[in-house]
Amino acid sequence: MDKKTRIRSVARGQWLNVAIVSVTAILFAVAWPTLQLTHQVSPPIQPFVAALAAFPFVLIRANPALGWAVSAVSALVIPRVFGLQEGYDYPWQVVHILVILALLAAVSMRAAIPVVGVAWISTVLLFLADTPGTNGRGWAVGLTAIVVFGLLIRWLVLSRRQLARQEELSELERTRRTILEEKARIARDLHDVVAHHMSMVVVQAQSAPYRIANVSAETRAEFESIGAAGRAALNEVRGLLGVLRSDGQLAEHAPQPGVDQIGELLEGSRRAGIPVTWTVSGDQTLVSESVGLVMYRILQESLANTARHASGAAVEVKITYQSPIVSLAVVNGPAKRSLASALTRHESTGGNGIIGMRERAQAVGGVLTTRMHDNGGFEVHAEFAAASA
Repeated sequence: MDKKTRIRSVARGQWLNVAIVSVTAILFAVAWPTLQLTHQVSPPIQPFVAALAAFPFVLIRANPALGWAVSAVSALVIPRVFGLQEGYDYPWQVVHILVILALLAAVSMRAAIPVVGVAWISTVLLFLADTPGTNGRGWAVGLTAIVVFGLLIRWLVLSRRQLARQEELSELERTRRTILEEKARIARDLHDVVAHHMSMVVVQAQSAPYRIANVSAETRAEFESIGAAGRAALNEVRGLLGVLRSDGQLAEHAPQPGVDQIGELLEGSRRAGIPVTWTVSGDQTLVSESVGLVMYRILQESLANTARHASGAAVEVKITYQSPIVSLAVVNGPAKRSLASALTRHESTGGNGIIGMRERAQAVGGVLTTRMHDNGGFEVHAEFAAASA
């Protein structure tokens, strides 16, 4: 590996360190031979005095506050120990002035604010005390400008870093929300589709021995096994949905069934053994695609809940497509056991049925209500705004 390749492999921070050391060496090389022109210093001591003027610059990146302190103390001591050459009025070499100004700027950009205040005031007082004539006032203004400029750069860099950090956090949050929304959409669709059809399988398996004549004991046992397996699968699906599901109102993205498929859904439920009747009135073109999807899913879930919690109960469905309100009502008769307690257990154990229906209705600006009837039946009622003509 040649020298150029090794230099290119040096990190950016190392390049800065090399540059700082190089500048320090140049400053020292200038300060030493010119010291005899500005101060009355014996030749053996000249390199040490020149080092006090130039070497603090090497700390401008590693520890600018310490470098400033060394430079300021040496600036306070040198004019009081060594006399000035005739014709030179300033108490310090030009190199020393440049170094202390550079270190003051670095302190204002990187050190703690109290340290910046101390460095600024001390440097101003030093220049006011030792510079000839009225030059100290001009230096005080210049030093103040350097500190203000350094603070502005400091705050600008800090604000940019905070903005970049906030943008990074916002992007992470958007990504997280997108993932959660997609998981929730998948969970809801799995619940609406898989759970519904599996419920139909369980209902058919359980009712088959009563709907089919001359069922043998072996066949009856087979149907019971199918029903038990279906119920176990439903429980496992609900456990999986609990992992996928998240809070919040979510939008639909993928193509889904709508009001055109409601008739097929009702016919399929009747073939599955649910005694369902229905009436449909009005113009279904008043329903938007998103509302049609929600109506389909609410009806699907309502029929599945009836099959699970009120097996054998008669179901009446009424759909009205009118402006300005489109409505859907699903009413089932009394269950053999308390439907209210069944639905309460369904909600408390993490079921997604009624919660999912309510979320879907709210997502498209609709309202869904549920209530128990005096005879033990149950009603699901949803209303939506009709689409504009």
